[in-house]
Amino acid sequence: MNILRRRFLKLAAGAAAFPVATRVAFADTYPARPVHLVVGFAAGSASDINARLLGQWLSERLGQPFVIDNRAGAGGNIATEYVARAPADGYTLLYASTAIAINATMSAGKIGVNVLTDIVPVASVVRTPVVMEVNRDLPIKSVADFIAYAKANPGKVNVATVGAGSLQHLCAEYFKMKTGVDIVPVHYRGAAAAISDLIAGRVQAMFDIMVSSLSYISAGKLRALAVASDAPHPLLPGVPTIRETVPGFEAGGWQGVCAPAKTPDDIVEKLNKEINAVLADPKLTERLIKLGGQPHPGTPADFGKFIASETDTWGRVVRQAGLAPK
Repeated sequence: MNILRRRFLKLAAGAAAFPVATRVAFADTYPARPVHLVVGFAAGSASDINARLLGQWLSERLGQPFVIDNRAGAGGNIATEYVARAPADGYTLLYASTAIAINATMSAGKIGVNVLTDIVPVASVVRTPVVMEVNRDLPIKSVADFIAYAKANPGKVNVATVGAGSLQHLCAEYFKMKTGVDIVPVHYRGAAAAISDLIAGRVQAMFDIMVSSLSYISAGKLRALAVASDAPHPLLPGVPTIRETVPGFEAGGWQGVCAPAKTPDDIVEKLNKEINAVLADPKLTERLIKLGGQPHPGTPADFGKFIASETDTWGRVVRQAGLAPK
């Protein structure tokens, strides 16, 4: 375990940073004004939609608005930097996603913050499986079929992504590493254009976040081969997992709330408790599942360990694929 990872886990576990009386006062009065929940992607994105759902529930529970602040750009780095440099008082939070774990290696040395030292985990919110899908006209009905087809057509199978360094891109690179197939990532500026070309047959496959593709799969416009989670998803009955064919292959999107380093423990703990309570609400659970996600409550320490693990995993993929900064 490297030094930065150890420091991050220590922050995640937390240590009292203020006198007891001060911390109790914070816990009793927080939040006393609107809280900004910063999203690193545009309005209408999966992160934005889920952040708005969470913010609405938290506003009702805590009696203060949770204002969604979209600061899109640089693959989420703009939002991460903004929050890392904000006052550590609980009023500026990051609605984090898989991007922070990827960017820890992809953007190393290019941004002025480090996700393992400059932010602290507050609460995991949701995990969203990746679905492996193909153009419906291809003679491919399973992951095994896809591997055989790709090996029979090396360098000719194009896989859509939503941009270089995106989760969709790294899933394709990860699949290449695990199977030895020669598939070619084709980068688009967003899921809509990528899916449009996949349906049209200009590209042959895609590893996509389920929320983006579910409606097209349900309508029969795309064929789902498998999900990249550890178990099948209830919204895709009968669709197996990739790991049944490719042992050890597991990947997915995730979202959660983080705060600037040195945010008082009592505020982190209060937010964690409230977010977990929100995730226990059957109405919110149902909405998240319909959007292709699975609620995933837990402690700040659990979330910190998960982020550190994800950072390690995607760091290895980034480096092996030759995508790390020189």
